[in-house]
Parts: sequence; C-alpha cells; structure tokens
Amino acid sequence: MEQFPVTLIILNGKGAENDILRSAVKVMREEGYTLHIRVTWEKGDAIRYVEEASRIGADTVVAGGGDGTINEVATALAQLAPEHRPVLGILPLGTANDFATSVGIPQELDKALQLAIVGKGVDIDLVQVNESYFFINMATGGFGTRITTETPEKLKAALGGIAYFVHGLIRLDTLKPDRCEIRGEGFEWQGDALVIGIGNGRQAGGGQELCPQALINDGLLELRIFTGEELLPAIFKTLTQSDDNPNIIDGRSSWFEITAPHDITFNLDGEPLTSQKFRIDIHPNALSCRLPPNCPLLG
Repeated sequence: MEQFPVTLIILNGKGAENDILRSAVKVMREEGYTLHIRVTWEKGDAIRYVEEASRIGADTVVAGGGDGTINEVATALAQLAPEHRPVLGILPLGTANDFATSVGIPQELDKALQLAIVGKGVDIDLVQVNESYFFINMATGGFGTRITTETPEKLKAALGGIAYFVHGLIRLDTLKPDRCEIRGEGFEWQGDALVIGIGNGRQAGGGQELCPQALINDGLLELRIFTGEELLPAIFKTLTQSDDNPNIIDGRSSWFEITAPHDITFNLDGEPLTSQKFRIDIHPNALSCRLPPNCPLLG
C-alpha cells in the first residue's frame, strides 16, 4: 500500500478562519494525505509545532501566513538536525506575501497547498543577523523600515501592500537618511543611506523589488543602497529607473557588517531589530523548501 506523506500546517491565527483553505485541506485529506493543523496564538508557538512535526516524522511543515510566519517557521526548521528536518512548504495568507510572490507560489490556496505538500524540495539559504535573529527573504533599513514598522494594521487590511507606500508618503516629514558604514567581501561604503536592502529574496514592503538580482540558493547576499538628498525625487526615480542611477550602490557578499553612530532599525522579514551594529551572514543550503519548477529565484 502506498504511503502518503504526513504534513503539519502551521497557520497564523489571523488566517485560521479561511473557508477556501478549509476546503483545500478537505480535498487533500480525501485524496489520502495526512494533514495536521496547528494555529499560532503567540510568539514561540511555531517553534513548538516544528518540534512536534519532527517528533511525529512529518515530511513537510507548511507555513500558512505572511512573511513573518514563514520567517518564524523557517528559523525553527533550521535549528533541527538535518536528518530530522521536514521540508518547508508555503501558504501565502499574509498582507504583503513578499517571499511567496517572488518565488512564484500560486496565489490560489488550493494550488499553493498542493505545491506545499507534493512539490519538489529544493535547498535554499537562510540568513543570520547578530547571532540570534534570522531572515529568509530580506532585511530592509531606512525609509522602508519606518513605513513597515509604523503602518497601521487597519490600513494594511484595507489596502494590502500598497498601504506601505501610501503610509510612507503620509509620513515623509519624519524620514531622514541614516549615516552608516557597510563592509562586505571586497565591498566598503560609508555615507547617508535613504534605504538599505539586503536580499536573499528580491522584494519587500508589499512588492517593491529592492534586490532584483538576488537568488535564494547561491550562497550570496545582494545589497542595494539608495542614497539621495532630495527625498521624493530620489524615491520615484529609483523605483522607476535603476540602471546607471547615481543614487544606487550595489554590492554582493556572503556577509555584511553595518555600523552606525546611532541606533538604526532593520526589518527582518517584517520584524524590526534595532542596534548600532549588524553582522549579517548567509547560511547556504540551510533548509529545503517546496518551490515551483520555474521558480525565478533559483540559480
């Protein structure tokens, strides 16, 4: 008798009442797949559920939520010994879904669930920040960070990803460049940065492609620094024409160090981290993820 794989789905509490997802789960169960559903209530739940998945011998742990949920599940998976580590699957249930969108996960939940359970597992990189923090998609600092950490929940719910940009325009009076120094392999820069994007993935802030060359399995980080004194012209120019733009500095390295004379905040897949010094290291092939065969972020 054919043995169907066992899957544990970790749902962010906000997405637990999704009728379309409920129907998709029912269909997969009727086809013979074993699906265990767990819902997060508070920080730390995802770690416990990932450990449970390992204990019961689950083939896959599916992260159902936005970038923050994927981050939490991926980070927990990376702590497990490789021989006991399930594969990561992704269900896009958040507001922005930057990572899921950029790797080509279907928006239709039934197709996304099917991919998350039976898709081919591919080794991907994970990024460590200051020893105890991680991101799977992107770290953003400056303009984008202030927007995403301050955007009201109601605005996000009403407008989706565009809310970040709208809210940013509302709060332009509060934005100023961050003075900092950034080092990497064969890379050194210091100055005033309006936006800093450090990408394992390519987009953040609800669809802004900050690191368009990033790949999630090349063992490298893509760095993009946006500079510019004139705030609005710099933003609109950089978002529309990045080639030969004097306000853009690019770098590539397996690690970066960022130091500043004052506190600056980086957004790690949506979670803010504030410090005067950041050490960012990539961990190649840290976990396996079920991705579509035509995933644009695979090298």
